[in-house]
Amino acid sequence: MDYAAALLSKLPGTSSRRSKDIKQLVETLEAYMPAEDIEQVMNSYEFGALAHQGQTRMSGEPYISHPVAVAQTLADMHFDGQTIAAAILHDVIEDTEISITEIEKQFDSEVAALVDGVSKLDQMEFTSRAEAQAESFRKMMLAMIEDIRVILVKLADRLHNMETLKSMPREKQARIARETLEIYAPIANRLGINHMKVLLEDLGFRYLYPFRYSVLQNALKRSKGSQRQIVKRISERIMKAMQEEGIDGEVRGREKHLYSIYKKMAGKKR
Repeated sequence: MDYAAALLSKLPGTSSRRSKDIKQLVETLEAYMPAEDIEQVMNSYEFGALAHQGQTRMSGEPYISHPVAVAQTLADMHFDGQTIAAAILHDVIEDTEISITEIEKQFDSEVAALVDGVSKLDQMEFTSRAEAQAESFRKMMLAMIEDIRVILVKLADRLHNMETLKSMPREKQARIARETLEIYAPIANRLGINHMKVLLEDLGFRYLYPFRYSVLQNALKRSKGSQRQIVKRISERIMKAMQEEGIDGEVRGREKHLYSIYKKMAGKKR
C-alpha cells in the first residue's frame, strides 16, 4: 500500500518538501515496521498536520515539518510505531487546543503517555540554572521519566531544533546551545547514543562559540588530507602486526569531532 500517497491525498495543499519528507519517513518505516504500525504513524501525521495547521516555525516552514523530522531521526534508529507516533504528536498538547485525553482516545494510552511525558519535560526550566547544577538537573530529568522512550523523543526534538537554530536571534541561540551542551549531550552520552551526542555537541559548540567553531573547522579542513594519510599508515602497520601474530580482526580509525578537539585544547590551554 502507498501510505504516503493515500495520506497526502487527504491533505490538499501539501508542499513538495513536505511530500518528500513524509515519503522518506514511510520508506524508512517500511524497511522494518509492520503495516498496522505504519498505519498508526500515518494517522498521527494526519492528526498532527491538522492540529498544527496554520502554525509556522521561525524559519517560515509549516510547523508540522519539525515533528516529522523528529520522527525521521527515531525511524532511522528503528524505533517502534508508538514512539514514532508520539514524536509526530509531541508538541500537540503544548501548542494546540488538543488535550491528552483526546490523544488517548484517538490513539492509545501508550502513545498518550509518551506525549504527556515529553510535554512535562518541556515544562522544566533550565534558563536560570547555574552550570554547576547541570548534573542534578540531568538526574532530575531521568528520574521523572517512567519510559526511556520519552527522553529519546526529547533528544531527537532537541537535535532538530539545533539543526534549525539559524533562524533564532543570537541571544537565544547561545542560551539553547549552552543548555544543549550542559543537559542534552551528556544525557545522550549516558544512554550510549554516541552519534546523537556528537551531533548535539558540535551544534552546541557552533552556536555557543561561533568564531572559535569557525577557526577550528577551517584548521581541520586544511589538515584533513595529511591526517587521513597518518591514520591510514598507522592502521596498515597495526593490521600487518596483527596478521603476523595470527590475530583475526580489523582496524578502524576515526576523526575526533570538533567539540572534542576544542575541549582538549581548552583543557591544555592551547
